[in-house]
Amino acid sequence: MGLLVEGQWQDQWYDTAKDGRFKRESAQRRNWITADGAAGPSGVGGFPAQADRYHLYVSLACPWAHRTLVLRQLKGLQGLIDVSVVSWLMGEDGWTFDSNYGSSGDQLDQFSYMHQRYTADDPNYSGRVTVPLLWDKQRQCIVSNESAEIIRMFNSAFDGLTGNPLDFYPELLRGEVDALNQRIYPAVNNGVYRAGFATSQAAYEEAFAELFDELDTLEKQLGERRYLAGEYLTEADWRLFTTLIRFDAVYYGHFKCNLRRIEDYPNLSNWLRELYQWPGVAETVDFEHIKSHYYASHRTINPTGIVPQGPALDLGRSHDRQRLTGKGIWQKP
Repeated sequence: MGLLVEGQWQDQWYDTAKDGRFKRESAQRRNWITADGAAGPSGVGGFPAQADRYHLYVSLACPWAHRTLVLRQLKGLQGLIDVSVVSWLMGEDGWTFDSNYGSSGDQLDQFSYMHQRYTADDPNYSGRVTVPLLWDKQRQCIVSNESAEIIRMFNSAFDGLTGNPLDFYPELLRGEVDALNQRIYPAVNNGVYRAGFATSQAAYEEAFAELFDELDTLEKQLGERRYLAGEYLTEADWRLFTTLIRFDAVYYGHFKCNLRRIEDYPNLSNWLRELYQWPGVAETVDFEHIKSHYYASHRTINPTGIVPQGPALDLGRSHDRQRLTGKGIWQKP
């Protein structure tokens, strides 16, 4: 996992603090697409929702990129926003478009490396080269590389083109959704990385304890309500889903998050299967990319690069979530 320094690629692993804690860098490109191109929450405008104008770059292994694929699918954006998939293997060149390791290739410019997309936006770019990335083909620039904001754009900006009324961030539930995201992100979404990339015992144990405390809380919560925010399926569920779908296959062993599997939580595991079985969602999940990327790419954690054969996961079996009242997805008027 490398980075650019004034436009020059450097093969450099994540830095950790002196106490061994993993520190994730913030996304640098935070523009917004809105229905008419007016300014979005960041105050930056000029990016109107248009068909075939934007291109999404993802890794099928990455939970942050996976969020955007799920929302693209559920909001019916497949015909409006095309996608390039990077290779599952991340080596000294970072994310690449090597078709030998599962990449679709760069569908726009046939770049070999993802960092070339960043320097196409800014020849002097400095920072981590991450996915997802949303590219504006008209202005030839990065719109955003912040997954949490890309899924908000997908949720609303293109509704006038698709007529899709599904709302995963309904106004009446935004306070609760925001509170859930703020609670779950550090402990679970980023918590598995804080445990897996920790370089001191104390930092690992801190992240481990916070992770399982939150999973215990979520298990109890999902015993009382169908979805995280209650009767409606929201973005909070999908943000958690893309982490937990990887948990038993990768985080439990590779990141040493091994107190319990998600399979050992009755409510969380049934909730996970319901979301996996939601129409269109299973096709966004690729366990070959997921397992191969983590085990073969993170050589500081798994020096041999051997990818385990297991575990056997049956996410298609029945779930019991019908026992709780649920209304599905909020519909916009």
